[in-house]
Amino acid sequence: MKKMIVILVTSLVFLSGCNTIAGAGEDIQDGGSTITKAADDVKSAL
Repeated sequence: MKKMIVILVTSLVFLSGCNTIAGAGEDIQDGGSTITKAADDVKSAL
């Protein structure tokens, strides 16, 4: 029984970590897109 609980808790930790990392990756990608758009706007204004 203890072994099953340890496996369950470990699985939950890994699954929640994956969601957090995926969310952080999306946030970084959105930030990069915003920077790219701002750079393109500055280039077109010159």
